[in-house]
Amino acid sequence: MASHTDPRSLFTNHHAWLQSWLVRKMGNSFDAADLAQDVFMRVLTRQHTQPLGEPRAYLSTIAKNLMVDHWRRRALEKAWLETLAAMPEAETPAPEQRLMFLETLMEIDRVLDALKPPVRKAFLLAQLDGYTCPQIAKELQVSLATAERYISRALKQCYSLRFES
Repeated sequence: MASHTDPRSLFTNHHAWLQSWLVRKMGNSFDAADLAQDVFMRVLTRQHTQPLGEPRAYLSTIAKNLMVDHWRRRALEKAWLETLAAMPEAETPAPEQRLMFLETLMEIDRVLDALKPPVRKAFLLAQLDGYTCPQIAKELQVSLATAERYISRALKQCYSLRFES
């Protein structure tokens, strides 16, 4: 008998259920099918040493995390398309550049999402609102040294994107 940790067994026993569950959550079968595939790809890349007591709970947890990523990506794409639509036609980037910019935005979003909330807020205050470190310290009610550390951490994470690619 196949183990509950065996990806083939998980797929055989739970794929139809997972896809139905995702259709209800996502509202369409196309996105649900893509996400179900992504869930099982994640399962394949993880090493399981113990049997899963609740395989559906495990699969749905992975699916929920992927749905959050999916909706975040959609919101980012929508904002990017709105930005492009507002640009004068002469300044609109070429299709290859558009894709490159969108992929870069998604990577930055991924990096920022991984930061602790105060670090992310400090970085966004500096980058989007033009706050100085003393202003950030006051806004976040932390010391100047802490505000500077927050900015430094966030910048290091963003710079690391250049070396991952």
